[in-house]
Amino acid sequence: MTTEQLLRSVMDRWKASIDAREPERVAALFSTDAVFQGLRPYTVGRPGVAAYYDSQPAGMTVDYRVLETRRPTSDVVLGYLAATFTFADRGPLELNIGVVLTGGADGWHVAQYQACG
Repeated sequence: MTTEQLLRSVMDRWKASIDAREPERVAALFSTDAVFQGLRPYTVGRPGVAAYYDSQPAGMTVDYRVLETRRPTSDVVLGYLAATFTFADRGPLELNIGVVLTGGADGWHVAQYQACG
């Protein structure tokens, strides 16, 4: 699997979980000690990720495209994404997202996530 394919395998599940409004499923894609920086103060760990996505408005969906990937070691993937979040009651929100994925015996998880406008 290429680096981009690996990144997409995780981020496609992220997208599907957001689109289905399943915050616990989104959080399960993150490592237990993930640093998560959405558009509010950062959190550490899955409970903060779940709470963040649970607080998002109903009907929010996301599309993304991969801008860059790097694989500095066999068990680390860096990704830079352009994401468009759409809402039922307002215009879209365009964000850039940086992620660090780490791989282990239990699969690949997002270890760091940072979004900025």
